[in-house]
Amino acid sequence: MTHPVDVHVGKRIRHRRWLVGMTQQQLAERVGIKFQQIQKYETGANRVSASRLWGIADALEVPVSFFFEGIATEDAGEPNHDGVPTDLLGDKEALDLVRSYYAIPENQRRRLFELARVLSDVA
Repeated sequence: MTHPVDVHVGKRIRHRRWLVGMTQQQLAERVGIKFQQIQKYETGANRVSASRLWGIADALEVPVSFFFEGIATEDAGEPNHDGVPTDLLGDKEALDLVRSYYAIPENQRRRLFELARVLSDVA
């Protein structure tokens, strides 16, 4: 049976990996394990040891504490008072949007941001 903390840590591993555009295979190679083990970590089926979590954090360029952020306030993705899901990192579409946004040149990105603000004020 999976423990909620293991599931949370696994989700955070997957979200960070998606955010940086890394495959399970690439992460596994950097950590020195098989990609199937990354799959098990990401689903919470297997617990991540402290030393392995340290290696994953290094490969994903985040502090170990990153994997525990939001654990006390996890809310199953329910929208907060702004209408934004509390688990925004859990939404692959949102992650793809953020990655695409930062791939746009800065001057165009600023204009896109202003357009989005105007459109959200209208809605």
